[in-house]
Amino acid sequence: MDSMRGQGGIQMLLNAEQEAQQIVTAAKNLKMTRLRQAKEEAEREVANYRSYLEAEYQKSISESSGSSDSTVKRLDTETEEKIQSLKGTASKVSPEIVKMLIKYITTVRT
Repeated sequence: MDSMRGQGGIQMLLNAEQEAQQIVTAAKNLKMTRLRQAKEEAEREVANYRSYLEAEYQKSISESSGSSDSTVKRLDTETEEKIQSLKGTASKVSPEIVKMLIKYITTVRT
């Protein structure tokens, strides 16, 4: 009868080991599933953040290009004003320069 009892105890241990193995396997599978879900969620967050940064970058580019149009217009205006100023100054000084050049050209040195 002791041998029957020993066999029953061994069988209980084997059953407990199998049950423990199933619990460990289920826990590993659950862990792998959670890791996959976490990885997918992280990838989605990275993609969303990347698209947000790209949109911000495109917005800043469009704003800077818009301001470059106004900058170009401002520079064109400033350039035109400077050209007119130089033309005015040249027209005022031109007769004096012509007199000076004629004087040097017609003066004979000996």
